Amino acid sequence: MNAIVAVDNHWAIGNKGSLLVRIPMDQKAFRDTTMGKVVVLGRKTLATFPNGLPLQGRTNIVMSRNPNFKVKGAVVVHSKEELFEELQQYDSNDIFVIGGSDIYDMLIPYCKTAYVTRIDYRYAADSFFPNLEEMQEWTLIEEGEENTYFDLEFTFCKYENSQPLDIK
Repeated sequence: MNAIVAVDNHWAIGNKGSLLVRIPMDQKAFRDTTMGKVVVLGRKTLATFPNGLPLQGRTNIVMSRNPNFKVKGAVVVHSKEELFEELQQYDSNDIFVIGGSDIYDMLIPYCKTAYVTRIDYRYAADSFFPNLEEMQEWTLIEEGEENTYFDLEFTFCKYENSQPLDIK
């Protein structure tokens, strides 16, 4: 399983239900990386998508505690156990955790790889990704060239977990 995320200098990912910033190059990398794959997300993250609809060209698995929540074009699960049962049918390399913070917190121990866009800025934020730099099992294995979008500098990084937990 993989995680994919864009974070600021303090591993922040969102504020008041929205992304901190939209960077076209990052959005393209996200799309290219997850197209044709399985994305795992929470209901609140789904609500931030255009018209609150699942991402096209991907299998969307949405977690919601609400037993009555349904969404056309997505599989809805209501517990970690139900999620893991659903994920058994997919190659773990094709599974991408895409947010929000509760979903990342729950699933990061099971992820082997994290694709992290590091944005060199500090935003006002209320939602965070686990700080991989402070987790001894995670190692930065790739750091791309610095990119700019207007006055923002950002880097595509890849981290690897030496001890991912098994979902089985």
